[in-house]
Amino acid sequence: MKYMLLIYGNEDCWTEDERKECMLESMKISNELQQEGKLISSDPLYSITTATSVRVREGNRQITDGPFAETSEQLGGYYLIDVENLDEAIAIASRLPPAKLGTVEIRPVFPKPELLDTATERKASV
Repeated sequence: MKYMLLIYGNEDCWTEDERKECMLESMKISNELQQEGKLISSDPLYSITTATSVRVREGNRQITDGPFAETSEQLGGYYLIDVENLDEAIAIASRLPPAKLGTVEIRPVFPKPELLDTATERKASV
């Protein structure tokens, strides 16, 4: 099953040395998961100061600088993994350095065949 591990944290909660150590440890875990065939993709994200949000309302595109959510914790990166079950995803999330000062949210990825089946069922019922 595929899971998205979303890394959240306060950008100001890490010292520069802690941030470097976090990146090194995260890269080590990414390499291990890659070797085990469990990692699909992972990347850190640039600061929220680089974010642009796009919304379309009543056919009008609205563009704003900044992140979607105005919270103290921001999305800082992700891991896309393919593991047997949620317990394995939790074990991996628990190893990630950002879990110590922030949050790792785990969400299953909606399989595309199911997505297509759901869309086809909706069209048939209309």
